[in-house]
Amino acid sequence: QVQLVESGGGLVQAGGSLRLTCAASGRTFDNYAFSSYTVAWFRQAPGKEREFVAAIKRGSTVYVDSVKYRFVITRDNAKNTVSLQMNSLKSEDTALYFCAADRSIITSSLRYGREYDWWGQGTQVTVAS
Repeated sequence: QVQLVESGGGLVQAGGSLRLTCAASGRTFDNYAFSSYTVAWFRQAPGKEREFVAAIKRGSTVYVDSVKYRFVITRDNAKNTVSLQMNSLKSEDTALYFCAADRSIITSSLRYGREYDWWGQGTQVTVAS
């Protein structure tokens, strides 16, 4: 079992910044290092499908084109956390942001939510224009 808890969402003006954090816990980390898990951020805006945002697999990162050069995903394996620094926010970034984790995802499948076994409850990000 893996529990994921997101934090850091809120209301921000366009052009502003937010930092989301995903904290992972669970007995699985007694046997498997957090560093071995791929962690991703997805988002879902009202009336839209869930969208991949970014993922980190070991030290490698992948981003959806719309957030490249604005968002940065990092991990702190000592704290079992993954963060998403979001800069130059736009109204179209408004969504419920979820983190997801899994140990067994190949690089070509990082963008697919169906590949992740563990999900958090989400944190709301609202960007006012």
